[in-house]
Amino acid sequence: MYFTDTHSHLYSDAFDEDRDEMIQRAFHSKVEMIYMPNIDSTSIDGMKAVHKAYPENCLMMMGLHPCSVKEDVEEELGKIKNALEDGSEYYAIGEIGIDLYWDKTHIKEQEYAFREQIKWAKEKDLPIVIHCRESFDEILSILDEVNEDSLRGIFHCFTGTIEQAKHILSFGDFKLGIGGVVTFKNSGLDKVVEQLRMEDLVLETDSPYLSPVPYRGKRNESSYLIEVASKLSSVLDISMEEIAHISNANAEMIFSKAYSK
Repeated sequence: MYFTDTHSHLYSDAFDEDRDEMIQRAFHSKVEMIYMPNIDSTSIDGMKAVHKAYPENCLMMMGLHPCSVKEDVEEELGKIKNALEDGSEYYAIGEIGIDLYWDKTHIKEQEYAFREQIKWAKEKDLPIVIHCRESFDEILSILDEVNEDSLRGIFHCFTGTIEQAKHILSFGDFKLGIGGVVTFKNSGLDKVVEQLRMEDLVLETDSPYLSPVPYRGKRNESSYLIEVASKLSSVLDISMEEIAHISNANAEMIFSKAYSK
């Protein structure tokens, strides 16, 4: 039995002091596959370094995070596109999307960047990993417009309603990324998840952010994925083995390129 962390920023400077030890803790906890989302042009080299050290276990995505979208969006997208074409193995376009929590100044640029990167995903037959914060209406509207059979992906850090979950799942080959928030006492996410199937979900940490209980308030890391799996086991009343088996199959469907070698 092993687990897949579909979203972890292993290259973050939060891990500069103990990155190798942290990754080994993940492996010891049977978290053996870890997907790393890119942020912007400044995070590419760090992500590549982690992948070079752990080429079989720590796999890369390429994308421009919405919080890094500014007036220079064309220039930044150009750098991301160049990286996407550099011959490295990327398993998704991500993380991409719209974030209206911190700043609504660049909403038009965010929407433009999101659409452009969806085009890349279609051209390269890669999944998209979506960052959606206070922007469900905007993102769902765009996906209603551009979705087609070839498009697949993950709604990273899903914290929406059951209605929003059903809307996302109606697109076809999309899964909901469930992380530490499901363990928070008053999040309400467990009440949404209990109305879903494990077949709709993948596991993630978003480390170093959003640590699950009992580590809430501390730095998150991929080994803590076990706490998310344990909570889902309780909420859905299925075994940890089933959680691992089904979530891994879901990850394999989304990141199919990683499993076709």
